[in-house]
Amino acid sequence: MIRSPRAWALEQNDRRTVFASGTEATMFAESRPFHVALHRLPAWKAVLPIGGHARLLQPGRPTVAAPGLIVPPQLAHSCAATSPYVALFIDSWLLPSYPEPIRLDAGEVRRLLAALGTTDSHGPDAGVDLAAGYTELRALAGYPTPLDPRVAHAIHLCTLRDPDMPITSIADEVGLSAPRLRALVRQDVGIALARLRRWGRLRTAIADLPDSTAALAAATAGFADQAHLTRTARDFIGRTPASLRRAEA
Repeated sequence: MIRSPRAWALEQNDRRTVFASGTEATMFAESRPFHVALHRLPAWKAVLPIGGHARLLQPGRPTVAAPGLIVPPQLAHSCAATSPYVALFIDSWLLPSYPEPIRLDAGEVRRLLAALGTTDSHGPDAGVDLAAGYTELRALAGYPTPLDPRVAHAIHLCTLRDPDMPITSIADEVGLSAPRLRALVRQDVGIALARLRRWGRLRTAIADLPDSTAALAAATAGFADQAHLTRTARDFIGRTPASLRRAEA
């Protein structure tokens, strides 16, 4: 099993919360049902209830319910699981474009959970196999179109290697003007480069939450302040950073 390089698990009363982030995917899991508010995530999200169902609501549209759901990037929605669950986040360019949520049947959910190494009815531990989970998800959703190498390198720089590197410097490194780079990213990925950078920073901040205050996690990840981190979390994942590490009412 490939252990995630950034992972933590918290136990509080009857609630277990697990986070793991690697090259292929990021995972968040809880040992109880959950509901998150309206949000737009700049990444794919697979909601994998353990024994229950997932429900998704888009403004002005009927509720979508299934044993599991794959939600495409930038879809405005609220979401819930009726049981312990795993939420698997995949960067937008790592799966093919699809305009609507993809329903998963119970067998597909079981295969994804098994690939992650989840055998406990309350959810996984911090040693999940994110690479295997992504491979199984890709088998269900399909293979993406390869990115322009310049776009791929620019995204890697601003989301993983050097999140504080100015866009103009990134553009220089890949041999493009800053406006041309931004246009290529929007064309190939469908999401603004600045929004992708904020998603990378949010993952970094969440990874640091158990060992620091929210303010320190925000500063370490490159947010202007704790309020900026909180706004980004609500916009991207529909909940606050504090809710990720404490039991909610």
